[in-house]
Amino acid sequence: MKVKIHTLFQYLLDTTETDPEAFIGFSLAESPKLGDFLDDLDPEMSLDWNLQSFRGLPSLRQRVIDQAGLATICTADDVLVTAGAAEANYLAFMQLVDAGDEIITETPGWPQIEVLAKARGATVKLVERNEAAGWALPLDQLEQFVTEKTRLIFLTNPNNLTGKLLSQEELLRITQIADRVGAWLIVDEVYAGLEWTTNRAPSIAGLYERGITTGSVSKALGLQGLRTGWLICRDKNMVMDAIVLRENSSEIMNVMGEVIAEIALRPDQLSQALAKARDDSMATLEYLDAYISAEPKLSWHRPEAGLIGLARLAEGIDSDTFAKRLLAAPYKTFLLPGSAYGLSNHIRLGVGGGASAKLEVGLTRMSKLLAKWGA
Repeated sequence: MKVKIHTLFQYLLDTTETDPEAFIGFSLAESPKLGDFLDDLDPEMSLDWNLQSFRGLPSLRQRVIDQAGLATICTADDVLVTAGAAEANYLAFMQLVDAGDEIITETPGWPQIEVLAKARGATVKLVERNEAAGWALPLDQLEQFVTEKTRLIFLTNPNNLTGKLLSQEELLRITQIADRVGAWLIVDEVYAGLEWTTNRAPSIAGLYERGITTGSVSKALGLQGLRTGWLICRDKNMVMDAIVLRENSSEIMNVMGEVIAEIALRPDQLSQALAKARDDSMATLEYLDAYISAEPKLSWHRPEAGLIGLARLAEGIDSDTFAKRLLAAPYKTFLLPGSAYGLSNHIRLGVGGGASAKLEVGLTRMSKLLAKWGA
């Protein structure tokens, strides 16, 4: 099995040596500093992992259950701590899907599972979200795609690109569709907790016995550098299979990452961090929404949750060409083109990163380039 590079990662690799002065589209909340956690760290704490659980620190696993609203349904043993949500998705996929299986995922969305499925020799079916309907997921199409060979359905909620939310009613229907053929259902919740228009949707691990919730502290809490995420599933065999696979790859998590993540997920710390992220991001979202409304060559469906969204460029503007021009002098501003997700006339915009992103500077420069485009 050889994993081929996705267009998104290729673009990031191609531009990693650049030195942008502003960023449009930061996908995580402003990161805290290590000093913010020092008062809660024990300087005598051992960095040895011997005699610790291979599932992750019990206290952290309980925090994961609590923050997901699953305390009355799941236990800490239903959680495996992983190196971010990406590893959680990887472990579940690799233990569930074989060559010849069918998997269903969404587009636009997080491309990881599509990449893995193609490498595995599985058949990929892409459900296209409806831009005209605010990037809604067409459940009728999803249902039509499901067959007896469907092994796995992979979704993100909030949608990791457009910020569109699946409601509890929609999630319940999806579980019924999956259950009809005994398919597994992974829902990646990396942006859960940053909803702008409604409450957080219930986690799929609590709605469906073959439901797998994945998440991390990376996006909403800005703790991407910890590389700490999780997998939640009530199926004991599935969790153990993931542990076995990880034993032959990364083996265990890092103790410092788990300890700091546990501190960050303590109720008081978590509520304060999410409140700050919401306040900061909502103010930026209002600014960005007004900017797009006033920019004749841009339009979008405002995200319902999360820190990123997709904006449509005016006809005739190729996103890849545009992003590379914007990155070069004199603009020196980074954004991800929609071509990284197979959408050549869109760009990814975001409200994360805090003041260091210099979003206003970047948007001003983008307007200058848009004004000149085609002249």
